[in-house]
Amino acid sequence: MRILSICLLWVVMAINGVAADSAFFIRGGDRVVFLGDSITEQKLYTTYIEAYTVTRFPKQNFTFRNSGWGGDTAWLRMRSFPDEKALFAAKGDAQQKLIEKAVDGCLNRDVVSLKPTVVTVNFGMNDHNYEAFREDIFKAYVCGQTEIAKVLKKAGARVVLMTPQPLEERRADPDKDPRNESISKFGKGLKGVASKQGALFVNQFDPYMKIMLREHAGKTNVCIGGGDAIHPGPVGHTIMASIILKEMKAPALVSSADVKVVDGKGGKVVGETKCKLSNVKYDDTVLSFDREDECLPMPVDERAMDALKLAPVLEDVSRYELKVRGLKAEQYDIMIDGALAATVSAKDLAKGWNMSTSAGPITKQARDVLALIFSKNLLGQTLWEMQLHPERAAKKADVEKQLADLEAQITATCQPKPHHFELKPATPPAAK
Repeated sequence: MRILSICLLWVVMAINGVAADSAFFIRGGDRVVFLGDSITEQKLYTTYIEAYTVTRFPKQNFTFRNSGWGGDTAWLRMRSFPDEKALFAAKGDAQQKLIEKAVDGCLNRDVVSLKPTVVTVNFGMNDHNYEAFREDIFKAYVCGQTEIAKVLKKAGARVVLMTPQPLEERRADPDKDPRNESISKFGKGLKGVASKQGALFVNQFDPYMKIMLREHAGKTNVCIGGGDAIHPGPVGHTIMASIILKEMKAPALVSSADVKVVDGKGGKVVGETKCKLSNVKYDDTVLSFDREDECLPMPVDERAMDALKLAPVLEDVSRYELKVRGLKAEQYDIMIDGALAATVSAKDLAKGWNMSTSAGPITKQARDVLALIFSKNLLGQTLWEMQLHPERAAKKADVEKQLADLEAQITATCQPKPHHFELKPATPPAAK
């Protein structure tokens, strides 16, 4: 009976698309809402997390929505306009009632109404008021984050409480910026809230600061994230997304193929993980095979390629590997579907080459998904504004249809395709 029950569980999980072999926080069928301030409203780290999820689990269904609002805080300043002077001065039950009044209604309108199963909460940048640490504001922050977690849990959502990334002024000692010292203390308080409320805690601040300190050392004109001091550009948001995904236990491996050239004569598949190789041939110079993967590599925004030099993004969240041993030449042109994708040394191929951003049509397909998600999320913003302003709702049905059509395109574009690989000894540069 127990064996039968386990078998039935696996069948149900397969039908529902749940990733049974993954500890990833986001599961098949989840409705994910990103709650936060203008950094969330930028729709960058949120889009990158969404793109990772749908390309890594193309057979599963997900819904993602953005509820970022510029200038917002853990007491939902921009949605409810509380009397902050009174809020900061209040204590105990009086402060709790003010927080509930500020948070509950707007949170229900902007997040709970979307029926989320997962909500990420990214506040803290505005909360410290861009000044040195203040205990009164800190207490309001902790109270607000606690209330958000309670309301979301009551609504059935799994909650992720995240610190923001650090402020990045062009200075050699960003950790000595009083505002960053304040954000750091707020983050330590948030960790306690997450522990008490059973939420996942994600610390973006410390790993991002570590990179900043390394890159800013001895320099006064460096900005690793792009954008401005508060709002990173695609590079910073890619680092942020990789930190968040890693803390969510997102699986790093896309797929891995291991081929060995035996005695310089024939190719032999010695390993396949989440992919299938067929028609493997070797004619003493050229290795060819067909490869079909279960999923696509995570698309990296072309504007964010410098992030790969700053942080182990691909190692942490997108290992799309090809390993070939026994090749004779020093360098090989990697042809995918007849077009040159990259030139790689035999030494790197023997160690295992991560081709996430260099896989020609496969990388392009993943980036096509990313472009569609950006378009979809702009429509999502339009739909949300209609909900906030009923007078704009006349065309709501049209926007909802466009949104559904784009989501269908995203699902279709996520599906991996078989590809033909050829590894040819590289032509010397002078002869090309």
